[in-house]
Amino acid sequence: MGVLGENWFLDVRLKLRHFQLFLALDEQRNLHRAAAQLNMSQPAASKLLSDLEANLGIRLFDRHPRGLTPNWYGEIMIRHAHSMLSALRHTGEELNALGEGNAGTVAVGTVMAPAVTLLTSAIERVHRDRPGLKISVDVDVSKVLVPRLLEGELDFAITRIPAGVDAERFVFEEIGEEELCFVCRQGHPLSFQQTLNLADMTSYPWSLQPAGALMRQRVDSLFLHHQVAPPRQIIDTADLLLSLALVDKSDTITVTTREAADLLCPPQRFHLLPFSETLSVQPYGLVSLRHQRLSPGAAALMSTLRDIIAQSN
Repeated sequence: MGVLGENWFLDVRLKLRHFQLFLALDEQRNLHRAAAQLNMSQPAASKLLSDLEANLGIRLFDRHPRGLTPNWYGEIMIRHAHSMLSALRHTGEELNALGEGNAGTVAVGTVMAPAVTLLTSAIERVHRDRPGLKISVDVDVSKVLVPRLLEGELDFAITRIPAGVDAERFVFEEIGEEELCFVCRQGHPLSFQQTLNLADMTSYPWSLQPAGALMRQRVDSLFLHHQVAPPRQIIDTADLLLSLALVDKSDTITVTTREAADLLCPPQRFHLLPFSETLSVQPYGLVSLRHQRLSPGAAALMSTLRDIIAQSN
């Protein structure tokens, strides 16, 4: 393989159809099924891929009797194909929105606490000036949001950059930490105690974010630090509403952010357990791709978020 020039995609005659084929092959791992998914004949799909590999001077997929598997080169092409096609879809959405008299579209990802307070305030404020702006918000954990940002599915996110991800690809503007608290139902046996230690809580069922999520890591490290065995019964879920439903109907304990608890846990139904330590997780922030130019609507929402953050500091 030679060194690819600045306009290599023109030199090798890269087409939109190649990107569609890459995604179909990634999903199907079989040329016949991928061709059928794209309403192509297998010989046409085979020629499309072979011609590109010949022009590039490299193999993108390893052939074997049961199908094809992308090699490292192929994985790169698949990853960028996701981004390219997602960007084109967003382009269509923006064009349609402007054609309908709206102000464009924005797709934002956020971890739980900012979705409760910061982002809702920003959306309400930006809609005063841009009432037609279509905003979609996905609430999830950082390790889900950041790959979606890289694939072009999100314009920006309020999140953290997970360990193992190349931070140089992002612009990170720190907002702050999230304070955590333990929540049970009113009338729970522990709700009558004035002080608690961690061992008091382990005999009850817990509902926690899945292993690997940042909040779960903080709770797991707390048990390790205090040399207390973790609860015997843990329900793994990233859905806070499900966790609170379990807390409301049983002796289950959950952990959430203080902001989420203030909004979603009325004191007549829920009780915040007293704990001697202040718990928090690492700072979150506004995260965008370093070399990405935001759409006017996304830029307006991010600017509004920056103003609200500055006013709160």
